Amino acid sequence: MARPSPAEVLRFIAENESFERTLAAFPDLGLDDLRGLLRAVARAAVQREAEARGIDTSRLRVFCDGAARGNPGPAGAGAVLYTPDGRLVERLGRYLGRQTNNHAEYQGLILGLERALELGAREVEVYADSELMVRQLLGEYRVRAEGLLPLWRRARELLARFDRARIAHVPRERNAEADEMSNRAIDERM
Repeated sequence: MARPSPAEVLRFIAENESFERTLAAFPDLGLDDLRGLLRAVARAAVQREAEARGIDTSRLRVFCDGAARGNPGPAGAGAVLYTPDGRLVERLGRYLGRQTNNHAEYQGLILGLERALELGAREVEVYADSELMVRQLLGEYRVRAEGLLPLWRRARELLARFDRARIAHVPRERNAEADEMSNRAIDERM
């Protein structure tokens, strides 16, 4: 197993440390506030680590996925960011509560694109195993589900913020790490 990044260690602490003492010391904060603070620290650590390792984040590959156990059911979004030469930049996961699989797929994409922008990426190559989502974003399929329209719009808005953005469908086996992150998000309530 590879050495964990600072962000992974902080995320583990955030998910496994009891927050009762912290909440007692800072009664104006809620659990979501603490999770948000830890995520912000983890993101900054990833950025510093990338810079220290000489990783150029101006061009990134974003593998994204979503999972729902039941449709709808407990759902999670996942994304994994790499440099074009295959160096891992960051793994991301987000628990979504009860959602559909297609909702989770879009959330995985949005999660990855938002993080790529935060890291300063100007170009992205996006890979997803959801043929429906990819074809909708390419304009080959209409978005028929009303609940997906806001997510489709957000994804299009984010893609437009890059100087160059490409999205492609990949088989599930080429998207295993993003799938793992979306399932971890459900299991660990990330």
